[in-house]
Amino acid sequence: MHIDVNSAFLSWTAIDLLNNGFGKDIREEYAVISGDESKRHGIVLAKSDKAKQKGIITGESLYNARRKCPNLNVYAPDYHLYEEMSDCLFKLLSTYTPDIEILSIDECFIDYTKIKKLYGDEIAFAHKLKDKIKQELGFTVNIGIGNNKLCAKMASDFQKPDKVHTLYQHEVKAKLWPLPINELYGIGKKTSEKLITLNIKTIGDLANIDYNFLYKYFKNQAASMIESANGIDHSLVISNSLPPKGISHSITLERDLTTKEEIYEVLQMIVERVAISLRKQHKYAYVVVVNLKNQFFKSYSHQVKLKNATNITNEIFETTKRLLDEMWKNEPIRLVGIRLDSLVDSDHYQQSLFEDVVDREKQKKLEEVIDNLKSKYGHHIIKPAALSKNKKKMN
Repeated sequence: MHIDVNSAFLSWTAIDLLNNGFGKDIREEYAVISGDESKRHGIVLAKSDKAKQKGIITGESLYNARRKCPNLNVYAPDYHLYEEMSDCLFKLLSTYTPDIEILSIDECFIDYTKIKKLYGDEIAFAHKLKDKIKQELGFTVNIGIGNNKLCAKMASDFQKPDKVHTLYQHEVKAKLWPLPINELYGIGKKTSEKLITLNIKTIGDLANIDYNFLYKYFKNQAASMIESANGIDHSLVISNSLPPKGISHSITLERDLTTKEEIYEVLQMIVERVAISLRKQHKYAYVVVVNLKNQFFKSYSHQVKLKNATNITNEIFETTKRLLDEMWKNEPIRLVGIRLDSLVDSDHYQQSLFEDVVDREKQKKLEEVIDNLKSKYGHHIIKPAALSKNKKKMN
């Protein structure tokens, strides 16, 4: 099974607002989750169904989204909240099975085969699980069921929201093959455009293409592409039960990012999330890694080992900006990720002659206070001033 939260960031923000006395459900209005709406390079991270009907897509600039929908309501992301909501989801799922592979903050695979004797028919169980999540946590999910991970993932992307869909092997021809080629999981925009020029317009066209013909254009990728189009996937559900050696998060966008300012914006959003996780675990990171994936799905990364371990948001953000400046090849980017490694329990700070240690200690204490206030009184009680300063520096 593949379990995917419907419009996660927007749904979770809506729930938090309602719990704090907000007078309306933003899921029922023209709404998006985005960064600083005063900046044209702010990007859409999530959108309501009404906003989607206006043609707004995840990853496009807020400036373009407002042109499509002038009465659009914009809400800021709260990654501390999202982390808590995500934890609630995975804790609920773990009451049924330990075999959970977490793909991202809002989606995962579970291996139902091992627990089917306990809970019975998989379709009936999926409906009960979907309804339980809605009743207890307040948000909806789609659940896809298949004989493998690829088919389960494809099934969960069928009609939304709050649905259960199947894509068994015997259903591939009827349900998968008629879909446009760009909807096949793992096929990106550039690849789908190239396939269309070869008159491969549907998943069925790819499933039945001659291997030798496809090999001329895609070399070693040809076999796996044809297998995917036929609903074949041999990968296993890999449980995330072991404690991570590092902390990481990434964002895949429907629209490629083409400017450094846009990538800075995404880096800033990710840094806030991973820094909060770091402080929550009372850890410090010596190594900061930035991962990028371009429009051709080629991944590359750049990392640095710091003189002093840190869990300060601004220090991590400034480091990721320097790494990006060094590594980015001025090409369109579809995925941005950050990983914090070599975690330790203390920073053992080594002072430089040119540093103001007093200011650094004040910043550490400030971020601890902010985290505690959010945890005690709610996530909207205060926003870190340092992040606003970062945005000003980008201009």
